[in-house]
Amino acid sequence: MKILLTGGSGMVGRNIQDYAQLYREDEILHPSSRELNLLDFESIKAYLTQHQPDCIIHAAGIVGGIQANIDNPVKFLADNIQIGQNIVLAARQYNIKSLINIGSANMYPKTASNPLVEEQVLTGSLDSNTEGYSLAKIVTAKLCNYCSQESHGELQYKTLIPCNLYGKYDKFDGVKSHMIPAAIFKLHQAKIEGQDSVLIWGDGTARREFMYAEDLADAVFYALDNFARMPDMLNIGLGHDFSINEYYEAVATIVGFEGSFEHDTTKPVGMKQKLVSIEKLEEFGWKHRYSLAEGLQKTYQYYLEKN
Repeated sequence: MKILLTGGSGMVGRNIQDYAQLYREDEILHPSSRELNLLDFESIKAYLTQHQPDCIIHAAGIVGGIQANIDNPVKFLADNIQIGQNIVLAARQYNIKSLINIGSANMYPKTASNPLVEEQVLTGSLDSNTEGYSLAKIVTAKLCNYCSQESHGELQYKTLIPCNLYGKYDKFDGVKSHMIPAAIFKLHQAKIEGQDSVLIWGDGTARREFMYAEDLADAVFYALDNFARMPDMLNIGLGHDFSINEYYEAVATIVGFEGSFEHDTTKPVGMKQKLVSIEKLEEFGWKHRYSLAEGLQKTYQYYLEKN
């Protein structure tokens, strides 16, 4: 297939490209923002007219950790809604039959019972720290669903809802990154600077499910190969989670940091738990490959090579 991949320069997009180069024969179009401005509907139409892809994998978006979401709620809501609307409606206008939209576990209500099942989307209030981003992800997922419904199945636009991700091409920063790359950055710096302790936001008991990004790439292509029987929305996860403290301990082991941890309970931590149900995923026939230790080792090696 000729596949248009949006967000090709991001972590998810670059892992999808790496995977395709290793294991696939598809032609992957991954235009830069200069080649394809996703905030401009006419730019998307011109690109589709010129290249005529068979399928779209929509992985583009404005992303960041809790602090970045808190600091920029307008951008996280408005830009992500516009990007999602533009790509989905352009695909519909050009009669592109298949589209995979990459959603987020932030789409689930803050107080939803865990594990999170796909039917819980839109059943309660969202986490206020990431509400704008979450709303935009929900709008795009529902737009995909409506396009499929209106076409009576002629168009199949479906959404994968991955758990939290980490891996190669992540952004490593102590404040604005997601939790695992932030932990890698802080613990590595603490090790080389000889610090005795590292600060963790919150009390460390919140639980999260983090999957190595290459596993998501594998799931995306598995979904494409089995698209007709894929549900309209499908969780992609591991089926188990760890506490923030346990993640820091696992990263410390990989990095070689032997100090202690302190906690700042004044900092935002988000939902107490975010574990997606993999019941439908198991029925679909896909399972992750990498353990936490394997994924962390590969991610830390990437960090050392790039810094």
